[in-house]
Amino acid sequence: MQQPVQLGPKPLTRDDVHAVARGGARVEIAESAREAVAAARAHIERLATAEQPTYGVSTGFGALAVRHIPPDRRAALQQSLVRSHAAGSGPEVEREVVRALVLLRLKTLTTGHTGVRPETAEAMAAMLNAGITPVVHEYGSLGCSGDLAPLSAAALALTGEGYVRDADDVLLPAADALAKAGIEPVRLAEKEGLALINGTDGMLGMLVLAIHDLHHLLDVADLTAAMSVEALLGTDRVFAEELHALRPHPGQGRSARRMAEFLRGSEIVESHRGPDCTRVQDAYSLRCSPQVHGAARDTVAYAEVVADRELASAIDNPVVLADGRVESNGNFHGAPLAYVLDFLAIPTADVASISERRTDRMLDVNRSHGLPPFLAHDPGVDSGHMIAQYTQAAIVSELKRLAVPASVDSIPSSAMQEDHVSMGWSAARKLRQSVAGLRRVLAIELITAARALDLRHPLTPAPATAAAVATLREHVPGPGPDRHLAPEIAAAEELIRNGAI
Repeated sequence: MQQPVQLGPKPLTRDDVHAVARGGARVEIAESAREAVAAARAHIERLATAEQPTYGVSTGFGALAVRHIPPDRRAALQQSLVRSHAAGSGPEVEREVVRALVLLRLKTLTTGHTGVRPETAEAMAAMLNAGITPVVHEYGSLGCSGDLAPLSAAALALTGEGYVRDADDVLLPAADALAKAGIEPVRLAEKEGLALINGTDGMLGMLVLAIHDLHHLLDVADLTAAMSVEALLGTDRVFAEELHALRPHPGQGRSARRMAEFLRGSEIVESHRGPDCTRVQDAYSLRCSPQVHGAARDTVAYAEVVADRELASAIDNPVVLADGRVESNGNFHGAPLAYVLDFLAIPTADVASISERRTDRMLDVNRSHGLPPFLAHDPGVDSGHMIAQYTQAAIVSELKRLAVPASVDSIPSSAMQEDHVSMGWSAARKLRQSVAGLRRVLAIELITAARALDLRHPLTPAPATAAAVATLREHVPGPGPDRHLAPEIAAAEELIRNGAI
């Protein structure tokens, strides 16, 4: 059983987010966090009774911030804010993304800088722990002020309105799910509606999940690249450590070391190492794999820096400062996240692109150094992996389109009060598609390279690449006459997804 994730004085880690979003780990609010929340709430309640208006406490919002709201209408103001802003549309967002979003909003609430009541934070934690996932829709966030519509959908569920999915993924009204879990719906007080919805939590959650996935996929890319180098009778000399020390990018060195290790002990590589080998250089898609994969690794490393800074942040507007002041600010703007989300889509597309090029070489009789056309059992009668490469090419083309940045766009909203927005949510949504596309492309290189290695028999591959082939063969048969390839691609993709490859 996983350890609970504690919300307290220390920032959440990326592993914490992953544990709650995907692993279903429970969350706990530390006593120190409860005290900080209560102290901040006392400041809000003092300001609520003051004659001087305070934004978010006794005024309207956005372009309506100039209106002073009388005390007897402030609870209605907060609920109206959440209802009206839960205006999303389109397909439901994935459960793991919504759980990450709710966790990260709760993380900010427990910093003591938002002014919510302790019982509101406790109710949100209880909702997470009960496996209740608010229905959040694909469209509705401009990434400024944060992820308003997605967070509003989550806040609405907390008040017993809207729809959720329970722990068994059954769709039902939020009021029914809360009652079943023994959670009292929250009746929002001053400042709480605003505090629940004014953050970049959806963007950050998707960034953290993408970083986790890309780490694994780049490891897989090193493996499939090594298998392709081996299958195409390429050399391992270009992966020597002293060569990569001449250009000391950390990611490049790591990928080169991994590829060299994967190829260690290969009979296939040894078979053409002697003076009879007339090939001077391999194609770029083989020789430059560490440079491309490594640059992607270093981009992910930069994304980690941004994610960790955000995990240490308290995003709200206005914020409650330690001395009791409540100040407006622009920290909800999603630009720091939007840029890096867009940035990651570029190497994701490029790693997929170089993978597709390696796959294509194994299928081309003029470049595959003795392999049958398209790795077909009976070329002409059989098509082998011809159309699997078409599928790769279609995905790579899509990934190139997804690499066009969202963050360079801005569309004004809220009667020009919010006149420059980040589009960070859109950048995050397309990055998720890119990551899934890379996984599919690598799955096709995996099944193609494994087939090519089998066709080099009686020469045997390296122990590491042979182990990958053996794992694949538990689910995907070896070379033979044409058969339905779509289930084999899906099986390879699932092996990558669950970490078996």
